[in-house]
Amino acid sequence: MPSALHGHDRDAAADDRSPGAPGPDLATALGRLRLEGAIFLRGVYSEAWAYESVPGADARALLAPGAPRMLLFHLVVHGRTWVEVDGEERLYAGAGDVIVLPYGDTHRMGGSAAAPCTPLRTLLDPPPWEAMPVVRHGGGGAATELVCGYLACDDVLFDPQFGALPRVFVVQPPEGPARDWVRAGIDYALAQTSMAEDHLEGPVGIPQALLVEVLTLHLASAPASQRGLLAGLRDPVTGPALAAIHRSPAERWTVEALAREAAVSTTVLDERFRSVLGVAPIRYLADWRMHVAGDLLRDSDLPVVAVARRVGYEAEEAFSRAFKRARGEAPSVWRTHRGTWVPTPRGPL
Repeated sequence: MPSALHGHDRDAAADDRSPGAPGPDLATALGRLRLEGAIFLRGVYSEAWAYESVPGADARALLAPGAPRMLLFHLVVHGRTWVEVDGEERLYAGAGDVIVLPYGDTHRMGGSAAAPCTPLRTLLDPPPWEAMPVVRHGGGGAATELVCGYLACDDVLFDPQFGALPRVFVVQPPEGPARDWVRAGIDYALAQTSMAEDHLEGPVGIPQALLVEVLTLHLASAPASQRGLLAGLRDPVTGPALAAIHRSPAERWTVEALAREAAVSTTVLDERFRSVLGVAPIRYLADWRMHVAGDLLRDSDLPVVAVARRVGYEAEEAFSRAFKRARGEAPSVWRTHRGTWVPTPRGPL
């Protein structure tokens, strides 16, 4: 009896396979993250309280000008809070939990008692600041303390187009080493902000490993998503095709070749890509090549023609046109400022 299904039998079985098992490329997706950011705010809120952040694009322009994407996070030092973004259910968090907004969406937060949402911008002095901003707001009741930060990254994991992550989620680390590690990260952040309240000499850093750990905990406990990049990596049809693209972006991939990697028909592969990732296989290939090209332009001294060949383009001119369509700038222009972005102690909100 054959060890693998072929033809229409394999295609029929594809719809019955569960996307919940981690795909071979999932660990790689987390391991390749390159994040830069800082803590930008400490908040001490007392019941009753609620606030609304500024629009996400405005926050990114203030906190990380020039960064392609930015995520926000809130470390709950003590107390309880809720968080919500438009169109999503309200989530709750307590001491030791971490709230993550992977796309930096505009959001609202508050305490147990009902209160009108005050724009956070109105609670802060205008920048520049000589010390870490500390917001004290509310009606004088039970207190909740938050340490807030941002991380900038151009990884596709944080691209809303691929919907890899929920717009907001709360990680509640389980008892044991993981919770101890996250708690240590919160204590570190609190100590750093306390020192910066007297004098702010530069960005107050946050360990990248802390966010990677938080993402890992989220993925380990979250129900398997039916759509988005992470679902695609776990999916038995799209997973092998994605792994092949990620492993060899310069390969002359066709839909037929990718279907062979997944052992399904081209029709099944195309339908599953569109269903899970929202794009056709060749469109995803083109997007991934531009992402890899961006990494190479930013992190290496390779000439543009060499970068082009690394992502499957023989002609530099064709690559430059494709890159400009995807990123809005020619590769040489994009490289001059994307490779030099660093966190800045600008005013957040």
